[in-house]
Amino acid sequence: MSCQKNILNFFKPLAVKRPLSCINDSERDIPNKKPKSDCVQEKDLTSKEQSTDTNRKSPFFNNYLQAKIKLISKRYPALHVNIGGSWFEALSPEFGKPYFMKLNQFLVAERASHTVYPPEDQVWTWTHTCPISQVKVVILGQDPYHNPQQAHGLCFSVPNGVPPPPSLLNMYKELSHDIPGFEAPHHGNLIGWARQGVLLLNACLTVRAHSANSHKDQGWEQLTDAVVKYISDNSRGVVFLLWGSYAQKKAAAVDKKRHHLLMSTHPSPLSAHRGFLGCGHFSRCNELLKGHGKKPIDWGDLPEE
Repeated sequence: MSCQKNILNFFKPLAVKRPLSCINDSERDIPNKKPKSDCVQEKDLTSKEQSTDTNRKSPFFNNYLQAKIKLISKRYPALHVNIGGSWFEALSPEFGKPYFMKLNQFLVAERASHTVYPPEDQVWTWTHTCPISQVKVVILGQDPYHNPQQAHGLCFSVPNGVPPPPSLLNMYKELSHDIPGFEAPHHGNLIGWARQGVLLLNACLTVRAHSANSHKDQGWEQLTDAVVKYISDNSRGVVFLLWGSYAQKKAAAVDKKRHHLLMSTHPSPLSAHRGFLGCGHFSRCNELLKGHGKKPIDWGDLPEE
């Protein structure tokens, strides 16, 4: 009988509650549950895992994404709340990298002591005028125009009321010879192209006033390399128009088996006559798009807005 177990051995003994007088202050301060919070926590928004409510097919996803953009843009001055949602998601892995941190510090210092173009709310114009899913053509510029009221976040383009710069005039000149019926508009706003799927991207997204290339090698090039690589890896049949040696450096990130590269000299008056004028890139671009079953670009669709 000594080996026989008592039925009580099969039950866990109940914990004996101690009187409050025996509990010290340090124990008394430990909460049993984490306090609930009515506000959205940053770690919830930056988590790689998304809840069912934030599924892209959910009607709540856009609200979730906008809240995330608003929160992250407060941390990184290089961003802005109006960045296009598709591009924000695609580039999110870049925002925590050391180069992007340094870029933010640089921009804060630049904006505190100099005029920087384009205005903060126009740096990311290219992202919301041409979402990722619509990109068919990529035109790469170097850096934004550095004179007042010219730069507005689309390469080679200027807002309404601003005379077209010389490089853009040469683009119009080439179009008039290359595209039957093209008539150069009296303005330089290229948003009509962007809305058809032409990504108008500068390698650097900002510049100090009256100082060309002043924001070179501060981090923007790495970010726009990531843009080009994302398009290369996640799309097919995109036509890249790379004019000038600076833009052609981006070719290294493009899969030539999946996409098309058209290269020539820059349309600047200094080099346009050495290959850009007469290159026929605009008509060739449309031929390539048709070959992939895509709608060609109406290069003359440039409404004045």
